[in-house]
Amino acid sequence: MIVLIVAGGSGTRLWPLSTPDYPKHLLTIVGNTSLLQSTFARAKRITSIDKIYISTEAGHSDHVASQLPELKPEQIIIEPARRDTMPCILNAVQFISTRHAHDEPIASIHADHHVRDANGFARAISMAGRVSAQHKRICLLGVEPTQPDTKYGYVHKGDIFNGEENVYEIESFKEKPEYKLAKQYFESGEYFWNAGYFVAPYEVFERAIHDFGSSHWGEQLKRLEHADTNEERDAIYLDFEKEAIDIALMEKATNLLVMPGSFDWMDVGSFDDVHRVSSQDQIGNAITGDNVHIIESEQVYVRNDCKRPVAVIGLDNVTVVNTEHGLLVMRTDKSQKVKDAVAAIKAKEETTENKEG
Repeated sequence: MIVLIVAGGSGTRLWPLSTPDYPKHLLTIVGNTSLLQSTFARAKRITSIDKIYISTEAGHSDHVASQLPELKPEQIIIEPARRDTMPCILNAVQFISTRHAHDEPIASIHADHHVRDANGFARAISMAGRVSAQHKRICLLGVEPTQPDTKYGYVHKGDIFNGEENVYEIESFKEKPEYKLAKQYFESGEYFWNAGYFVAPYEVFERAIHDFGSSHWGEQLKRLEHADTNEERDAIYLDFEKEAIDIALMEKATNLLVMPGSFDWMDVGSFDDVHRVSSQDQIGNAITGDNVHIIESEQVYVRNDCKRPVAVIGLDNVTVVNTEHGLLVMRTDKSQKVKDAVAAIKAKEETTENKEG
């Protein structure tokens, strides 16, 4: 099996830890390794190192190479510009097809997810690979919801497929719902969180592009197949439309399968997630960094990446993040609003630059 690790995105809801130059998958958030390094370690439980590839933006490729020295340069697939997940994955799987058999399953996974049960993760991916290769279908891995959650998209599972245990047809995809609808999904037991993982041999993915994708993607795939140099590939990439793979392909295809991922999983997308996966004391406080002082406070997350001391007194449900890029202080249940602060900061910087210019 081949593993493709998608290492893109900016992680704006984790500012000031995550920045455009050093996004969240490169950060050490839990334990002693970055999210990317932890994902790579899980991939090594699935396959050999020579069958692991990373797709990342040009501006991050040096960081990826530094964090993953076991990889050869040709295993780091560089995107010349940010074009969302459809261009990223289309480009990567086609490149992989030039180096491996077209009937070997390729598992596309994300670099910025937190999974504690690495063995369960490896088993689930491997099983999806067997199902996909045997039945010539794209197989998604869904996650059993542990609560109603509005941060994730959902997959509505259909009938059992071909008598296969825990393999389902897909009834439909659902966008991120309001809480009331998320609660209905959760209580019904008929939905998975859409983790964005899929497994398919290149020949299956290629056929799906031509059968269900727009003519744009079919044409671009043919152009990639005839490209002889990296310069040609980059020029083609820059012609790609910006589109998510869910919208461009998965929600249009009628023959997808889905399996439950039997492992704990979290898309560490905001600071409430970070607090949840961090080691906490008996009253819910989590501290990362030195010179942090918490007094008469509960359910507090503090990260101090600077030398200056940080003190939190008489508060609860609070996140404090102190880095060279900025200082964040907020109620933890307002974590989804960080992106609004980032937008405001960017607008202020652009206004200042225009005035100075």
